[in-house]
Amino acid sequence: MSLQMQCEPVPPRQRQPKPQDASRLGFGHFYTDHMFTMRWSAQRGWHDARLGAFAPLALSPAAMVLHYAQTVFEGLKAYRSRQGAIHLFRADDNAERFDRSARRLALPELPPGAFLEAVQALVALDHEWVPRAPGTALYIRPTMIATEPHLGVRPAAEVLFFVIAGPVGPYYAEGFAPVRITVTERYVRAAPGGLGAVKTGANYAASLLAAMEAQAAGYSQVLWLDAVERRYVEEVGSMNILFKIAGEVIAPTSADSVLPGITVRSALELLRAWGVPVQVRPLAIDEVLAAHEAGTLEEVFGTGTAAVISPVGLLDYQGRAHTIAGGGTGPLAQRLFEELTGIQYGERPDPFGWMRPVAPRAEAAPLPAAR
Repeated sequence: MSLQMQCEPVPPRQRQPKPQDASRLGFGHFYTDHMFTMRWSAQRGWHDARLGAFAPLALSPAAMVLHYAQTVFEGLKAYRSRQGAIHLFRADDNAERFDRSARRLALPELPPGAFLEAVQALVALDHEWVPRAPGTALYIRPTMIATEPHLGVRPAAEVLFFVIAGPVGPYYAEGFAPVRITVTERYVRAAPGGLGAVKTGANYAASLLAAMEAQAAGYSQVLWLDAVERRYVEEVGSMNILFKIAGEVIAPTSADSVLPGITVRSALELLRAWGVPVQVRPLAIDEVLAAHEAGTLEEVFGTGTAAVISPVGLLDYQGRAHTIAGGGTGPLAQRLFEELTGIQYGERPDPFGWMRPVAPRAEAAPLPAAR
């Protein structure tokens, strides 16, 4: 489809100065001049698609998202190559996962093609915000929230979909360097049949206290175990996680409580193409520790949109620290990082067709339609 989109660009003199020092970008600190919004109601369906100034939202204190957490979101990136071309990475997969999340939270699915059209339109208009320094990108956050002012537990009859974006550097302060993670047995993030397999705010709210306690103890992230037995590995707070044991890569899976990550899917596709043995199966923490004791736990690394590949140098469990890969970055994590970022920045071939080009939009040019 092609959205009937109203576009109101911010006048050039009113636009924000862009960050000049890429080393100080961090993650989630800066936002572009514009945002996309579109509304839905049970009476009218989707309507009022707009591309306008980045601005605060006006919400009733009774908006249902504030009381019942009816919200979903996505995270994806736009990358700039050395030649200046801008591409999105696997945006079609983000669009599909966004709709799956919406269904699980009893929110309306977007019209076909609307997710991609909205994202492309925003990136095309704010193309000057896509940073040029190595290791940087434009992070894009599509979100849907229940806006109906109503106190009562039922699906909302009014919804807002919006897309914002901002330039980012590495997600972790360490950059592409080994991180320290700790396993929590006290808290759980998600249970079978719950919300673990979708991107919704409640999942992340449930992880915050454990993450705070881990960081206070000197760790970057928490590794979650399953909610039923506290035995099987699930994921890290902001990433899926992979284990290389005796030459084989194991991707932990646990019913429907692990988010189906797009970066981990990409990593597994690359590994299979390289002939590396891969298993997707439940993995007990005891198996991980036994492999470490036997000397066959070769590498551990996280995968996610924000960090891409994040090697794990130390794993703490029950107060005992286990050093991984000598505390450094393993060769497979290094190769995956170089290959994925090489594809994303246009430095390496894209044999899987993951990259979607975005043409910068001149002020007088019509908005691009999703292909």
